[in-house]
Amino acid sequence: MSASPSGIAQPLARYAAWRRAGDLVFLSGIIAVDPAAGRIVRGYADIPDDAATLIGRTGEFSSDIKEGPILAQSWHVLDAIRQTIEAAGGQMSDVVKLVQYFRNLDHFPQYSRVRKLFFPGEPPASTVVEVSAMLPTPEILIEVEATAWLPQR
Repeated sequence: MSASPSGIAQPLARYAAWRRAGDLVFLSGIIAVDPAAGRIVRGYADIPDDAATLIGRTGEFSSDIKEGPILAQSWHVLDAIRQTIEAAGGQMSDVVKLVQYFRNLDHFPQYSRVRKLFFPGEPPASTVVEVSAMLPTPEILIEVEATAWLPQR
C-alpha cells in the first residue's frame, strides 16, 4: 500500500486500508509503492528532496545507492502511516504497535534511524520479522502494519 494524494494509504488489492474496531484503528501492511502512479520507491529520487536530505542522502553515488533504497522505502512507508493515521483523526503518538517485515534484517538499523524521526517520544511496541518475499516485486524491502489507539468521541 502507499499514500494517495489525499493521504490515506491505498490497497493494491481488495482489502481495507484501515479499519476501526472500537477505540483501535488497524492499518493493513504498507509498502513503498504508489499504485496510482505505478511506481515503486527505489531510492532518494522517489521521495521529496527535504525528506531525502533529512534521512541521510549524501550526494555520494556509492553511499546513496547502497543505503538509499531502504532509507527511502522506510521514510515512504512511515510517512504513509502518518498520513493515514492523521486522516483517521489521530497522530503518530497514537500508534501503539508496529509490525515490521524485512526482506533482510540487516536493513533494520537504517529503518530504525528513520523510525526515530516519526516517533521522537515514546516508541510504539514493536515486532520485527524477516520474510523471504513480498508482493508485488522483489524490490520491496519493507512492509509495516500499525495499530493506533484513537478513542471515539
